[in-house]
Amino acid sequence: MTTPQVSLDLHAARRIHIMGVCGSAMGTFAGMLVERGVEVRGSDAACYPPMSDQLAALGIEVMLGYQAENLDWNPDFVVVGNVIRRTNPEAVSMRERGLPHTSFPKAFSELLLQDSHPIVVTGTHGKTTTTSLTAWLMTAGEHDPGMMVGGIPLNFGCSFLLGSGKFFVIEGDEYDTAYFDKVPKFVHYKPVTGIITNIEFDHADIYPDVDAIETEFTKFAELIPSDGKLIYWAGCERATRVAQRASCPVESYGVGTGDWQATNISMNESGTRFQLRHKHKTLGWFTSPLHGNFNLQNAIAALAATISNGMDASTAAGGLQKFKGVKKRQEIKGVVSGITVIDDFAHHPTAVKCVVSAMLERFPNARLWCCFEVESNTSRRRIFQDAYPPAFRGAHCVLFCKPLAKADNLPEEERLSLSEVVAQLETQGTQAQVIPEVDDIVRWLVPQLQKGDVVLGISGRHFYGLHDKILAAIRS
Repeated sequence: MTTPQVSLDLHAARRIHIMGVCGSAMGTFAGMLVERGVEVRGSDAACYPPMSDQLAALGIEVMLGYQAENLDWNPDFVVVGNVIRRTNPEAVSMRERGLPHTSFPKAFSELLLQDSHPIVVTGTHGKTTTTSLTAWLMTAGEHDPGMMVGGIPLNFGCSFLLGSGKFFVIEGDEYDTAYFDKVPKFVHYKPVTGIITNIEFDHADIYPDVDAIETEFTKFAELIPSDGKLIYWAGCERATRVAQRASCPVESYGVGTGDWQATNISMNESGTRFQLRHKHKTLGWFTSPLHGNFNLQNAIAALAATISNGMDASTAAGGLQKFKGVKKRQEIKGVVSGITVIDDFAHHPTAVKCVVSAMLERFPNARLWCCFEVESNTSRRRIFQDAYPPAFRGAHCVLFCKPLAKADNLPEEERLSLSEVVAQLETQGTQAQVIPEVDDIVRWLVPQLQKGDVVLGISGRHFYGLHDKILAAIRS
């Protein structure tokens, strides 16, 4: 099936409907359209913070549930998210009404990337933080960039910038685009500077194996023009192999290795201090407020992208020191009675391992209590069964709520078994249990807590208000 052609209908549209508007990228695009003076409404199956807060602040009406009547306001154009199936009643009605429509990445590229220099950040992990930091460094350097990111950078308070400068910093997802446009989103983003943070198996619902994912990243590398640049993590064999297929100059980065590298590293509760080298030249000392080795890698990638595009190293260093982070990325939700409650987005076992390790480094004397929601298409699958227990190594206790139920007909034998994960955790010496309801987790957990403890709640969603409930229960 071919992609519907974006036409002058899109450029002239003053009323645009977005299906799947509460997704991180879709909600971001909705905000950009509002800033351009377009009336935007949308629909989704559910809506939760932080995107629900952003949409409300923008005055965007969200219709919960997909149905034909959602289109009765007669939009000029419809942007269709990748969560929408061809048989979705709203999509069926859209086609029956003859409404012009396209995918979000196609619409975004057509409306906002003309005559710009896109810096596209890709990879299995670290995209949101690296994109946010790159945009912030560009802002600190007075480049006034555009930005589209799947999170809320705290320096900006929203997930998008239109900007007046030539650079547009974009989080490039390898997930597919729409039911009628089955290519990764990043294919549409016209990269001039590209970043690949890593390549690992993910999105098991649409990719059969990691080789298929590597193929898509190869296509991304081949998109970059000869006068552009590809920056990739030297520690990833697949990213290194992909970089060899690019026709543009390529540079690697890493901790103690690569063309761009951090050396003389020291970490403490305040963050990370290091020297940055580019090939044989030392660019100076840098201090990052972010924690964990993986966030150091994210910082090096962002510094490489900005400095190689003309930013002064000392200006970049000043910007890095003032970076505030991203919501739901090691976000401290509150500290009550000496107990720290932290929210994080991780769902892939590698990401879980990274954030747990970062918390152990940041709070070396604390007992770390981890609460995890199995909710993403990745975390719900048995293929990662043996990867989760070691990801939590070092935690004092790990608690799981019931897995999120989805209408995707995933066979029982392909689903992650939490009872097996708990057994494996206990075998490695980590206390663990499944407590299906979040309210019961709070009731069980809070009496166990003591001053100095850290509670890390990990979920790609709202986690049923777990963090706020824990803080409220400690106060009471």
